[in-house]
Amino acid sequence: MRLSRAEYKEIARWTEQLRPTRQCMQRLKDRFPHHSQSTLLSIFSLEYQKRTKRTISRHHAPDVMERYYRRYLNEAQVRPTAPVLLELANEVDLSPALMARGILDQFLKDTDGEMPPKAVLNSMLKEPSLIPDQTLANNVYQCTINDCCYGPLVDCIKHAVGQEHEVLLRDKLMERNLSFLDENQLRTKGYDKTPDIILEVPIAVEGHIIHWIESKASFGDDHSHRTYLNEQFWSYWNRFGPGLVIYWYGFIEELDCQRDRGILLKDCFPTDVVTLGHATQQEQTPESQKKDKE
Repeated sequence: MRLSRAEYKEIARWTEQLRPTRQCMQRLKDRFPHHSQSTLLSIFSLEYQKRTKRTISRHHAPDVMERYYRRYLNEAQVRPTAPVLLELANEVDLSPALMARGILDQFLKDTDGEMPPKAVLNSMLKEPSLIPDQTLANNVYQCTINDCCYGPLVDCIKHAVGQEHEVLLRDKLMERNLSFLDENQLRTKGYDKTPDIILEVPIAVEGHIIHWIESKASFGDDHSHRTYLNEQFWSYWNRFGPGLVIYWYGFIEELDCQRDRGILLKDCFPTDVVTLGHATQQEQTPESQKKDKE
């Protein structure tokens, strides 16, 4: 799904009033019914992460987190079965999963008298039943399952979705009998920083030669695309030549402005793929050039 920058900004502005809960995601879907839920969730996640980066230091100040912890203890004593942490996170506009992490950290400090090891903290967040206090364990669990932007559950979902779309990309290539090397194969050959796919024989898409393909199971906004360009895409371009980036959940259409320089954006696998046959020496990928030399 390609959105104009104006359309994206309209959605982004509307997300400012929302919290990162699954109930709020339904409100977003009701407001923009013609956009897919995956696209809206990706946009909201991007915007909420920006908001969090602007405000997180305020929440993580020692006196503030101590105040949150004392308030949690008082309210949990009065309402032991209520989702106290989730309510507190929504009230102060902090990710429920990040609130749970901060409160659990305070609890372990109070219990053990020292800073808890990060591995212990992470294991308890992933498996709240390991938390010795049952009320806190229930509250951490509620925060984890209700947060759609942060936390171990979200991390697992994002990883699985990313893997799913990489498999989808490989399936599309195999359906068209296109010869390629995936990221794992490239690493075994000694490459460190690579795109998801290197085509052993280049293709043409909408008149542009493509040597590599990168899969992004997310929406491409200005900030994330600029970061990817600087940290990944231009590096791929320098090493392997022109390539294609697929933002499976859409992107701001004005960002597709680097075609003449060698980076093409799509929101799905292209339908007009043309195989270029035997690559010329100038068009070959570094991998195919290596094979020729051998």
